[in-house]
Amino acid sequence: MAKLSVKKGDRVKVIAGKERGKSGKVLKTLPSKDRVVVEGLHMIKVASKKTQTNPQGGIIDREGTVHVSNVTVVCPTCDGPAKVKNRRTEDGQRIRYCGRCDTDLDKE
Repeated sequence: MAKLSVKKGDRVKVIAGKERGKSGKVLKTLPSKDRVVVEGLHMIKVASKKTQTNPQGGIIDREGTVHVSNVTVVCPTCDGPAKVKNRRTEDGQRIRYCGRCDTDLDKE
C-alpha cells in the first residue's frame, strides 16, 4: 500500500472524470482503496434507515469517492496544480512542498 500525496484538508482539483474542472477540500482519504472523498463533489444518493438523528429516513445525498489519480493538489501560493515533492527537515520530519514555487504544503 503506497502513501498518498493527498491529505485530509488539502484543496484539490479534479482533472479527470465527470467532475473535471471542479475543486474542493478533501474530507477523508482511503489509502487502502487509493480513493479520496472531496467536499461537494461526486454526490451519490444513499438509502438511510430511520434513526434518532434522522427520524424521517429516506434517500439522502452525500459525497462519493474519487480515485486519487483523478485529483491534483492545488498550491495555496501559486494557485495552480502542485507537483507534490517531499523533503526532510533538520529534525528528520518529512514535509510536502510544491515543486513549482517551493512552498510548504503542510502548514497547519
